[in-house]
Amino acid sequence: MIIKSSDINVLKNNSAYQEFISQNPSTGFVKVRASFANEALPIKGLKVTIQKKIGNNTIIFYEGETDESGMINGIKLPTPMKVKNNEDIPQFSDYELNATYEPSRFSKNYTLSLCCGITVVQYINVTPKVNYERYYNGN
Repeated sequence: MIIKSSDINVLKNNSAYQEFISQNPSTGFVKVRASFANEALPIKGLKVTIQKKIGNNTIIFYEGETDESGMINGIKLPTPMKVKNNEDIPQFSDYELNATYEPSRFSKNYTLSLCCGITVVQYINVTPKVNYERYYNGN
């Protein structure tokens, strides 16, 4: 089942989600930067979904689109606590980011690993899907 993280009534009764939140009481951040031509031209309207499989459900933590500068800033996601000293190994939470851009028929998935207080910048270089057979057959 797919559940949005904003659906508090469903999630407060979901034991797998509650356990995930108790193990991930801190916050990490994601910034998305989408462009054509290796960052030469920003893309407005790239759709982004960030989700995570928790128990038998897929929880959608974020849905949105890039602005005119090709950016989405300040996406907050649950992460484990910060390490206590430099000898501790940082703990991460993994999320799946799906990026789609309809005019170019572009769709790609990324895995994000987040830890407390860190901002992960996900660069997305959109490349259009081209039907090469059409060009080779002269149509």
